Amino acid sequence: MNKIHNLIWVAFSVVSCAQAQDVSTKYANEITVESTQKHLRTLASVDFEGRGTGQKGGQLAADYIANEFKKYGLSAPVNGSYFQPLQLIHNSFKVKQFTINDRPFQNGKDIFVIGNNEEKLFESNEIIFIGYGIDDPKYSDITGLDLTNKVVLLLNESEPTDDKGNSWITGKKAPSDWSTSRNKKIKEILKKKPKLVLAVNSQLSQLLEEAGDRATEGRYNLAIDQPAPEKSPMIPVVNITDHAANYIFNLARTNLAAVVGKINRSGQANSFVINTNLKADFGTNAKPLADPNILGYLEGTDKKDEIVVIGGHYDHDGKDSKGNIFFGADDNASGTTAVLELARSFSRAKAAGNGPRRSILFIAYAAEEKGLLGSKFYTENPVFPLANTVACINIDMIGRVDDKHLKGNHDYIHAIGSDKLSSELYQINKDENEKNTKLEIDYMYDNPKDPMRLYYRSDHYNFAKKGIPSIFYFSGLHPDYHTPADTYDRIDFPLMVKREKLVFFTAWQIANRENRLAIDTNKE
Repeated sequence: MNKIHNLIWVAFSVVSCAQAQDVSTKYANEITVESTQKHLRTLASVDFEGRGTGQKGGQLAADYIANEFKKYGLSAPVNGSYFQPLQLIHNSFKVKQFTINDRPFQNGKDIFVIGNNEEKLFESNEIIFIGYGIDDPKYSDITGLDLTNKVVLLLNESEPTDDKGNSWITGKKAPSDWSTSRNKKIKEILKKKPKLVLAVNSQLSQLLEEAGDRATEGRYNLAIDQPAPEKSPMIPVVNITDHAANYIFNLARTNLAAVVGKINRSGQANSFVINTNLKADFGTNAKPLADPNILGYLEGTDKKDEIVVIGGHYDHDGKDSKGNIFFGADDNASGTTAVLELARSFSRAKAAGNGPRRSILFIAYAAEEKGLLGSKFYTENPVFPLANTVACINIDMIGRVDDKHLKGNHDYIHAIGSDKLSSELYQINKDENEKNTKLEIDYMYDNPKDPMRLYYRSDHYNFAKKGIPSIFYFSGLHPDYHTPADTYDRIDFPLMVKREKLVFFTAWQIANRENRLAIDTNKE
């Protein structure tokens, strides 16, 4: 009797598991190349202009995502809205004017200003050249000089060397700490209380060209995190290019190469005054913004009070001042598309009476590129209690093949952080892959010595910091990362769909299992 009962129970269990797997497979197959292409083509389009924070394209993307959530029948959980506005502050350093003898110099091209002062006008009828700006017992550019309230110009690289390449300070080819210690020269000069420091940097032109608008973009804060204005602002430092320096030296009938050569040959200081007319008007600027997270809620059944978060950021670098669009097809129109695809699949399952036991909150995060600000705002202002949030699934870049796998197996995915807090999350993802998608799961970024520290660089981390088991799906870095070449046509859609399905199967199991994920590891 017991033997027959056991056989019946085993047979019933096998049938039940097979039926459950069939159901999940049915809705995983709702995710297709065609529907994935439709979303990604829209999100990475010229019309959406790279979905920049505070830009028109970002708002278009937010509206598009909210409309899709509405089509799927997801509830609007933010007091009847799909939008959770972030109160942001964009802090930038604005240079209204920088002229020498009425010739203008452009911040971000000719110069790069570092400061934290409120807007202020700086004027001077002279610039004091102080060589390398070194004040050492063996060599000094400033002995006997009063730099108080003066505009000073210095060579902010290396130190004087003789014709054999030996330092006049160390007597060897090895330089002194005036060259090797970061910002030592500037720190020491600022102690002399000048009005303004002009620092020549021979690499500045190239650095500014490579950085583009990012050089002068500034930083973004949540409004609640905005620091108070500096009570004692630093003396501004204006990094200047070689050609800007030569313009200044030409006013004294010399040039950069000549003054450097004279100091190096003699080992003696060559400080002098340059008569000119300098005007500079610059200072910090704080501009409020309110880009939103977009939230769509699918209510569960018998475990509806427990929440699974599935999200990815929709913002990217937008459109720059030259009209270049950073399309962000992989980063992260791919992840946003996956969120929409999973939202549609789970919604169809619910409409057919196969909805998840736990509720699912789909989130498209704002301002990830500005410091994970959208997810930070949500975890500090949760719509549903974080104590009831059982997992965070984060999808950030799943559309390409990275350099590591380019010449090898393309059927892979990086699953980052799955075992940091929960061994069960790791195992579920592993099991679902073996049963359904059979991708190579690459755990390289879980290595604590990973120099990229990617576990800390996407939106799941704000949930993990709150003790919520989190997994970050990622296909890796490639040469088009954060360039205008990250475009729709470079996405591998069949591979992306396979990755989306792995995320779906893992989410399905988390949402439908009997017990919430155990928090049983601490590999943080």
